Amino acid sequence: MGAANAQVVQRLIDGLNRKDVSVMDDVFHDDAVMEWPQSGERIVGAENRRAIYGAMPVIPVISPRRMLPLGDVVVAEAVLDYEGDAYDVVFIFEFRGDRIARETAYWATPFDPPEWRAEWVERIT
Repeated sequence: MGAANAQVVQRLIDGLNRKDVSVMDDVFHDDAVMEWPQSGERIVGAENRRAIYGAMPVIPVISPRRMLPLGDVVVAEAVLDYEGDAYDVVFIFEFRGDRIARETAYWATPFDPPEWRAEWVERIT
């Protein structure tokens, strides 16, 4: 189940990277909920999801770092590139059957680490 759900998430990512937002209708339930806690927004249902993504000025390129399938949940870490403005993101996809019933997304902007801890860390990209 977990591996199949990870394939659904990968299908979503591949479609969005082709700027094909119609893939969302194939992988989300019509009554799916998307939550963006940082902006305090909840998008309920296919009609609202289509309107949001149809009006987006830029569909970002999604570069996954890793996916963790855990039964009916897939956690995906990625970088979203909005034509040069990059954000680290964590998605939590909750499944009902073979489709996504809920997505929660957390975005963060990268920052330079402080010099004082440089001797104890490894830099990742």
